[in-house]
Amino acid sequence: MFFYILKRILATIPVMVIVAIFVFLLLRLTPGDPAAILAGDAATPAQLERIRDSLGLNDPLLVQFGTWMGQLLRGDLGTSLLSNTSVAGMIGDRLGPTLNIALMTIVISVALAVPMGVIAAWRHRSWVDFLVMSFSVLGFSVPVFVIGYILIQIFAIDLKWVPVQGYKSPTDGIGPFFSRAILPSLTLATIYIALIARMTRASMLEVLGEDYIRTARAKGVRENVVLFRHALRNAAVPILTIIGTGFALLISGVVVTESVFNIPGIGRLTVDAILARDYPVIQAMILLTAGIYVTVNLLIDISYSFFDPRIRY
Repeated sequence: MFFYILKRILATIPVMVIVAIFVFLLLRLTPGDPAAILAGDAATPAQLERIRDSLGLNDPLLVQFGTWMGQLLRGDLGTSLLSNTSVAGMIGDRLGPTLNIALMTIVISVALAVPMGVIAAWRHRSWVDFLVMSFSVLGFSVPVFVIGYILIQIFAIDLKWVPVQGYKSPTDGIGPFFSRAILPSLTLATIYIALIARMTRASMLEVLGEDYIRTARAKGVRENVVLFRHALRNAAVPILTIIGTGFALLISGVVVTESVFNIPGIGRLTVDAILARDYPVIQAMILLTAGIYVTVNLLIDISYSFFDPRIRY
């Protein structure tokens, strides 16, 4: 077990190095000049040149990359070209809202989708199965911003149960936080419920046809024990993969939902940085996204060992 985990951790190092090289070259070789954005339309060539020198953009690419990697190894993500503030501080300010919305979305999705998928597989080809699969198709088909505006119209404008937009931290009180986080979480959860329920159903259908399930039923084991203790555990690997990937995507920032509900999260920060060609922020955000995906996949791989008896070394 220890060596398996160690091997998976060591495998993440070259992945992150390759991502860092790719991100650096991609941003430096694409058209666009941050100096021109900082200086404005009325800047003279001499002013642009001075700004490039101050930012180090005139240095050779190898020198720029070495400087950036040195900063990363020291834990310094750099300074924003536009706001002249710490990139780490900017990400820290935006990470809280995104993380809280992601956690609430995943909790809602798993709590509803897994039982839906299990029951749909148990009642295969019944009206229950038909309803679950219809909801899955609908969840995949309707754009997320449409779902968001429908929820706003019903619960915020018509019923006036919750505010239309905005975000409050849990430190401001559970009530204000929940009232502003529930609609964006439900909006995102619609897609993930559809995805997780569909995957749970497919995995359960495969497992329910196995011999040991028929043996358990023949011995008189209760049906809920068969479904949730025996079948679901053996069907859990692909379900965990979907849940982990979805959580990584949510933490990376969901731009449309954050825009609809006016949430100051990671997604909006990334879009603003791309539009302004703020190199340090863009680099940090892509590295953060890659790091999140690598970490989540590492945790998923480790969790496999609890479900796959072949991994015990």
